[in-house]
Amino acid sequence: MTEPVLTFTDRGIYCPAGDFHIDPWRPVDRALITHGHADHARPGHGAYLATTGALPVIRHRLGQINAEDIAYGTARTIGGARVSFHPAGHLPGSAQIRVEVGGQVWVASGDYKTTPDGLSEPFEPVRCHAFITECTFGLPVFTWPSQDSVAADINAWWADNAAQGRASLLGAYSLGKAQRLLSVLDAQQGPILTHGAVEATNAILRTQGYALPDTIPVTPDMDAKAHKGALILAPPSALTSAWARRFGPASTGFASGWMRLRGIRRRRAMDRGFVVSDHADWSGLHQAIKATGAEKIFATHGYTEIFARWLKTYGYDAEVVPTEFGGEEEAS
Repeated sequence: MTEPVLTFTDRGIYCPAGDFHIDPWRPVDRALITHGHADHARPGHGAYLATTGALPVIRHRLGQINAEDIAYGTARTIGGARVSFHPAGHLPGSAQIRVEVGGQVWVASGDYKTTPDGLSEPFEPVRCHAFITECTFGLPVFTWPSQDSVAADINAWWADNAAQGRASLLGAYSLGKAQRLLSVLDAQQGPILTHGAVEATNAILRTQGYALPDTIPVTPDMDAKAHKGALILAPPSALTSAWARRFGPASTGFASGWMRLRGIRRRRAMDRGFVVSDHADWSGLHQAIKATGAEKIFATHGYTEIFARWLKTYGYDAEVVPTEFGGEEEAS
């Protein structure tokens, strides 16, 4: 019987042939990291390997770490395994990790979306024998509108708020979602202000060459009310804090795939919900899996049981793998 290329341990996804882990959630000697979100890139590992695009943000978040970068598509031999990183489309620099051992190819997807957003490197299907897939939104109800239509809705909401003398407070996760929204906002409508967590990421990505419009960082001594008709981009948790009250009368919005569910929109108590996610929707998950050609599918973090059952009805050898990913709801 052929030994599995990757196994699932209490520390994370492990490659015995290469003696490394992928996105481990407990400290290990060698970690290959798909992207910089905190549930995938954690502190405490002996050595890190990530894409050239992802590593600057990871260093910013984790501080002094022993890390190397690798370009997309570059193959590297680690022990008895051959590895390479391929675009996941989740956020700038995000990757799927291809691992080949003895002619068997397995791919760990990390998080991904299949629809290009104009900022992140577009998702690249990777042919493999086994595919480890997220299914954060693995239900038929989760279908995403086009990015153009969402951008038009946000810009119209912003313009209406400005005409009514209100600021527009928009909640979006500070790594990935916020920059994606910035890239589609109509910066001619008015000033765009940013929370410190968002602006720190903006600065890193600008240095890497990602195109983002000019923004105004919110500082403690700023007269926030002086920026009439502004749109303020911040992590969702900041929208209900004292930080947000400095802007005076405001309408609040939240950008997330979870806004597809009315109950979650009500619980968030936001004025507007915009359906936009950096994860694949129901059809995107199916398209990605089909494109890999894989017969063996491992479903992780999300609606795993339901999604695995659906895959089995279509002839896939599918099973659920418990992981500790998916803890950052705001990132969805």
